Amino acid sequence: MALETEIKLSIPAGAARRLATHPLLASSKPLRAKLVNTYYDTPDRKLQAKRIAVRYRLKGEDWLLTVKSDAPAPGGLAQRNEWEVPGQPGEFDFSHVDSPKLRRFLEAATPELVPVFSTDFTRAAWILTPQEGTRIEVALDRGKIEAAGRQEVICEVELELLEGSVPDLFAVALALQNDLPLHPESASKAERGYRLADDTPLAAARAANVSLQLGMSTIDVFRSTAFSCLAQLQANERGARGSSAPEFVHQARVAMRRLRSAIRLWRPLLPEDYISNFDPRWRTLANQLGDTRNWDVFITEILPPISKAFPDHGEIQQIAKQAEIRLAGCRKSAQAAMGSTSYSQLLLEFTAATLSLPERKKPKLAVFAPRSLKKRAKRVAELAALTKDSHPEARHDLRVALKRLRYALEFLAPLFPARGMQRYLQSATGLLDLLGRMNDLTVAGLLVDEALPGHDSDLVRAWLAGRNDLLLGQLDGLLVEFLSHPAPWEQG
Repeated sequence: MALETEIKLSIPAGAARRLATHPLLASSKPLRAKLVNTYYDTPDRKLQAKRIAVRYRLKGEDWLLTVKSDAPAPGGLAQRNEWEVPGQPGEFDFSHVDSPKLRRFLEAATPELVPVFSTDFTRAAWILTPQEGTRIEVALDRGKIEAAGRQEVICEVELELLEGSVPDLFAVALALQNDLPLHPESASKAERGYRLADDTPLAAARAANVSLQLGMSTIDVFRSTAFSCLAQLQANERGARGSSAPEFVHQARVAMRRLRSAIRLWRPLLPEDYISNFDPRWRTLANQLGDTRNWDVFITEILPPISKAFPDHGEIQQIAKQAEIRLAGCRKSAQAAMGSTSYSQLLLEFTAATLSLPERKKPKLAVFAPRSLKKRAKRVAELAALTKDSHPEARHDLRVALKRLRYALEFLAPLFPARGMQRYLQSATGLLDLLGRMNDLTVAGLLVDEALPGHDSDLVRAWLAGRNDLLLGQLDGLLVEFLSHPAPWEQG
């Protein structure tokens, strides 16, 4: 078994020819090869479900049978186990796979294996030796993926670490990105091939559970948390850039909020220059998507019940028309932000810096987790006492603090009793939902002023105020319920 470590970067076709003239590569000629690959799976996609790829590759006159784990690649970095031997298409001898459990799985699936999709591309590859003990392959792949009569273009750069350290690999990637429009990609060719074969519709991705393992240090848990947030963000990139469906932008913003919450949670253990560099940049990007989300909520959730109640009211129709115009402009700005050079650079630089964070032996996770959660819960309780006057600013502060507590709970949930954590999270989520709806009404009032400046909009304001009063009547009860729940980190 070999461990394959690589960074995958997409590049626009118009910029691909400039790669060979980059100062890192211009002094050497690339080796060129045509690579034709067929990927196999069972009809019910047993391999895909386990994120395992099996392919036959034709390279020159030789066939190679490859088994590869298809792990997620947040920030473009992928580290996968790989087994490769000569073979002949249609023959599946997995005796070279030195993981007994995986070998048994593959051998059981062998009778059902059928071709699912293929890739056909030309690779131009350079070998870099930036220093003694470091070898990196830089490969430009151009071609196509084919499945079920459909095609998708391949135009990407792969940097594979042949010898050396992961920071060496990122140093080359960052140097290339400084001069070329390279974007870190999380989806492998195999993942793209499956999507094409199954004609999978684009769907917004929600946050996944953070993977925690025994023996992880507190900084290891931060890395795992941060990369989980990046995975969610990148899973929503395509939709945020090219779709008008509101959920893509919403989930992209959720991913960034979760990431910034993680940085705040671990702030006492992180280098100050790491925080001062990345936290403002993530905040700026999230803000660039904020107006789009606000108008989406206004149009899809706030306006419909008002329009239904007053279908012939001219002012409401004017507001609806202006809201659509403003949403279109905001959406273009959000799409530009998600497709910008600065976003691509942020992904790569943040991934490199997060992998290079210095390890710390103290505090241990068993000490850090309850202490941090207790601090956030105390802040929520303090702010809850300030909402008695129903002031929107006080409710906003409470909502922000409660979000940070909930995200911290989700990050660290595996460390505490499941039943108590689930109940506590459910109570926090119910309170957050109410505060979120009240915040939407407050924002809606501001958007009405923006849509029809200079108009009183008394009818709309009255409707918003009435709905807010209804929700306000539920607030105290939910606050009492949440604050009375026993904290999971204090249970045995």
